Order: sequence, then structure tokens, then C-alpha cells
Amino acid sequence: MTGSQGEGRGGARGAVIVISSHVARGSVGNRACVFALETLGHPVWAVPTVMLPWHPGHGPATRILPPAEAFQAFLRDLERAPWLGEVTAVLSGYLGEPSQAEAVAALVRRVKAHNADALYLCDPVMGDAGGLYVPPETAAAIQKTLLPLADIATPNRYELAWLAEAELDTPEALAAAARHAGPPTMMVTSVPGTLPGNIGNLLLSPGEAHLAEHRAIENPANGPGDLMAALLLAWILLGIAPAEALRRATAATYETLARAAGRGADELMLETDAASLASPAAMVKTSRFSMPDSPERA
Repeated sequence: MTGSQGEGRGGARGAVIVISSHVARGSVGNRACVFALETLGHPVWAVPTVMLPWHPGHGPATRILPPAEAFQAFLRDLERAPWLGEVTAVLSGYLGEPSQAEAVAALVRRVKAHNADALYLCDPVMGDAGGLYVPPETAAAIQKTLLPLADIATPNRYELAWLAEAELDTPEALAAAARHAGPPTMMVTSVPGTLPGNIGNLLLSPGEAHLAEHRAIENPANGPGDLMAALLLAWILLGIAPAEALRRATAATYETLARAAGRGADELMLETDAASLASPAAMVKTSRFSMPDSPERA
């Protein structure tokens, strides 16, 4: 993708529609994605799928879910917005209920009808090491309705295992599953590194695969998956090659996680560490990932 494809009308940088959860406190979901994209210069149209006082990992709290008809009407308004031609990408993350998937899909199709070069990144936010944390119906809607439309997907290793219906314990198994389970470009997060104690992100794109890894951080703050997805998309929209986009996004996410952990913070501190998003100083180990030839996707 060239840099010009990330531009909207009049040469201005194109807008990104971000559709995910909103929290009042913290840097997860839309809060993390919008901040990262805007820090790197991309205008954002933000759509909340659910509103929460804080990340559910901090404890039970009120959950405000927009009525299905209202959510669908909101996205239909965006479909016919006079500025839709400005949009060069859509990023979707956490969904509040299964019916939201079709509304998101309709908006993605409309954006692509206006701009054939527009990208859709689907972050299938649905689970972690403990299993699914969304209803199975929501996970199925993401799999069946959104992933087939995606240009890029960014599952973590546990989400990919659910999609593949298989145990995926090695980078090789994850890479093989990714080749079959998703769109042409897929970044799998939380992948075991090549060195003990390392964790990384594996990016597979047509004809190549790359791994970027770093030391695992104990008890990391919430939100690194949201941040990684947004940063990867932000750099790709700027015309950066996928492997370098992976390196920059991984280094920035690692640096902000490490800084938050060093301060004893229970959330990412993106407002304090904004410079780390654009120009991270952290070193990450990057390598071309080799895997046996596998059959093409059906």
C-alpha cells in the first residue's frame, strides 16, 4: 500500500472509523485505538459498541449497551454521510452483542464501495487464556460476518485457537492456522518468542511472515491488543511496509506497557507516553519467520 492510499480528499490524511468499546477510565478499546491513530496523524470517527465505567477486569460495573435498532441507525447515518469519501480504513474491535456484526459489515461494504483501496482491520476481541469472554453467539458473528470482509485481522493466540478449533502451542502451529483462518494479512499477538521468557507478535502477509518479540511483562496493563491493532493500521496507512509496521507497533506497545508497569499503573498511560507511540526507543527482536509450505486456503 502506498502512502497516497492513506489520504482523503484534497490530499489530507484519510479518516479511520473505529468501532469498539468505550470506557470512562482507562486506555482500552476505543480509548486506546483513537489515541494511537490520532497521535500518528489520522482523523478518527469513533463509534462505541458498549459503554463501561472501566475495564471489566477491574470488577463488575454498569454496562450500557445501545439498543440494536439505534446502533444500526447510527451506522446507517455514517453510511450516507457526505464525508464518507474521506474514510480510508475501518477498524472494529469489541462488540456488545451479535447483531452489531451485520451493522458493521454493512458500513464496511459501503466504505469500500466509495473507496476500493480502503482497508478493513478486524480485531476479533472475544477471549484470552481463560477462554471466551463474550457470548459464543457474538464470537460466531465475528467469525462468520466480519472476518470474511477483513483485509487484516489481529487475533491473539487464544482467539485464533478458538477460530481454528485447535490447540495452538507453537509459533509454527499458529502460523499454519493463521494461513487458513483469516484474511491475507493477519497479525497474531501473544505468540511465544524464540527465547525463553519472550513473547511476540507474528505477522503473516502474502509471501512472507515476520516475528517481533520482547521480554514478557508480568501482570501487564489492559489494552495492548487494542493498541497493537491501531498502531499496525496507522503505520500501514502511512505506507510503511508490513514488517516495519510490525516492528514499530510492537516496540511502541512494549515500551508503553513497560513504562506503565514501572510506575505501578493499573492502566496504560498513553497520555504520558504519547512520544513512545510515534518514536519508540525500545528494542525488539525481529526475524523473518520460516514455516513449511502449507496448502492454500480453500
